[in-house]
Amino acid sequence: MTTTAPRTAEVTRHTAETQITVRVNLDGTGQAKLHTGIGFFDHMLDQIARHGLIDLDIHALGDLHIDGHHTVEDVGITLGQAVAKAVGDKRGIRRYGHAYVPLDEALSRVVVDFSGRPGLVCHVPFKSGMIGTFDTQLMFEFFQGFVNHAFVTLHIDNLRGENAHHQAETVFKAFARALRAALERDPRAAGSIPSTKGSL
Repeated sequence: MTTTAPRTAEVTRHTAETQITVRVNLDGTGQAKLHTGIGFFDHMLDQIARHGLIDLDIHALGDLHIDGHHTVEDVGITLGQAVAKAVGDKRGIRRYGHAYVPLDEALSRVVVDFSGRPGLVCHVPFKSGMIGTFDTQLMFEFFQGFVNHAFVTLHIDNLRGENAHHQAETVFKAFARALRAALERDPRAAGSIPSTKGSL
């Protein structure tokens, strides 16, 4: 039996460092309302929405007077929690997704598995430590927070690139496309768990 129930979730995370609310619709049209206080980070989150066809509403207030670390990491955590909540028991999804995305001289590959086991392998040799006010090290923190709370295995490889903005953008676009593929409902496997174990 095919389910068409909306896959939506809202998660709020309040700490001494950040106050974050994330709303997701996994069956959206790519609409985004993004307010993290970090312009480049909002631009990257917009790639997830647009290319993943996931509606995202993310509002974050963080201790940006220190730096962007807590905000970026905690958005990753909260987004991971929201995706896990929205996808539920993963019944009927394709589970695996991968994508290659180019942008001029840059090319990245992202592979995702909604395995129920958090794991991140990330190889992005950034050519610059900063993109505007965004510290490129924080991209790893975002994805680490996401995989730990979405319970996915994620492999990220920037295969080539000379411009750090292009490198990051290809990663986020490929991540979005991989998510879209993995979360897609499989009409041939409607109602079944995509695992020989019977659960994920």
